[in-house]
Amino acid sequence: MSDGERALADSKGKFVQVVRDGRKRNDIEWLPGRVVLSNRRLVLATNQGKRTLPLSKVTSVTASQMNQSLAQVDGYVKLQAGRDVWLVSATAGAFEVELYRALLDQIVVLVRHPAVKGGVVQDTEWEKARLKLDDESDETIDLATASGTFVELDIDDVGTVEAKRKEIRGEERPLLEVEHTIDGTSVETYISGTPRHVSLVEGLVRQGERRNAADDVDLAPEETQVLMALYSGISPFEIPDFVDMDIDEVERVYDRLIEADILEPVRTRREVQLEARGRSIAGEAIADQ
Repeated sequence: MSDGERALADSKGKFVQVVRDGRKRNDIEWLPGRVVLSNRRLVLATNQGKRTLPLSKVTSVTASQMNQSLAQVDGYVKLQAGRDVWLVSATAGAFEVELYRALLDQIVVLVRHPAVKGGVVQDTEWEKARLKLDDESDETIDLATASGTFVELDIDDVGTVEAKRKEIRGEERPLLEVEHTIDGTSVETYISGTPRHVSLVEGLVRQGERRNAADDVDLAPEETQVLMALYSGISPFEIPDFVDMDIDEVERVYDRLIEADILEPVRTRREVQLEARGRSIAGEAIADQ
């Protein structure tokens, strides 16, 4: 390895190139070999040779689970580098985490936090921030802003992600609007930067959004009412009066929503708060009103 280059992961795996020079390949065949990751490049090696992907050329990373057409592996990482796309499945569980660390650690982005708090737009400004994956939890993104604010964004707590383009600091830039919580309150953190950096961050935070998707949830009207009230900031103890329901009925609604991983119990005497999945459902319900 060259000066300053260090190994991050080395394991057996499988990989396949699905797009070459912008053209989708039909003859997809997984190749067994070694997957070697350093802080500068990814090497995919077989007995017939090797392919080196400089990390500086990687513009998009997406983690996916098995589907029928790719059933030879349990899960894989999709990487785009220029006009080429590769699928990589490594046996080492740390590969995906180390890949994101190598691509994202210490990058500088623009952040507006909180841009929205409790559903109310905040008068905050864009500022530079340094981004990294948390040293203790690979499920947390740390953002250290120029003004001294430290933001922890728990990927598993992400409710929704909106990708847009807007004028920021006099220039049209890509933008991510990421909904999550701080101390139990729903907030939105806006992240912008170079197209490559924003694309890489999007691939990471969308993992949380997919886990908490509301698509497969069918709620009764009273359950939706309770969720919307909680999302709007009503105290759990004030919900019965606010939605005009008996206390016992509200308790039963809480039980059903806790069982569905939509609410999280905070205390034994029915104080609850919305999980990311619940915030996603409530946000969609309010938007439909």
